[in-house]
Amino acid sequence: MQSIPVDTSRLGVLRCAVAPEAKISNYETQEVKKDRDGTTIYTVAVMVRQDGRRVSVIEIAVPGEPKGVVEGAEVRVTGLEAFAWNMGDRHGISFRASAITPVLPAGKGGGG
Repeated sequence: MQSIPVDTSRLGVLRCAVAPEAKISNYETQEVKKDRDGTTIYTVAVMVRQDGRRVSVIEIAVPGEPKGVVEGAEVRVTGLEAFAWNMGDRHGISFRASAITPVLPAGKGGGG
């Protein structure tokens, strides 16, 4: 599966639509998906709003729990990649990133 790097600077404002949830790899056993290093994979639904009012929601897989990411908060996505996939007659695009972090409001840098 070939990865396609995504330029997040062109995506406009990114906000968390659904807080991080551990990704389930087997719904029957409720087994949680892990990467090669044994780190739990989390999924975060992110709202993408470019010019105007049109909003899209994409689900992004990320290794490790994104701390401080809550619904409605502006987020920064690092290392975003897209993957085209198909299974039988189903197909789509999935996304993964190396990190998702909250964007702190100006003046809230923790120095006070």
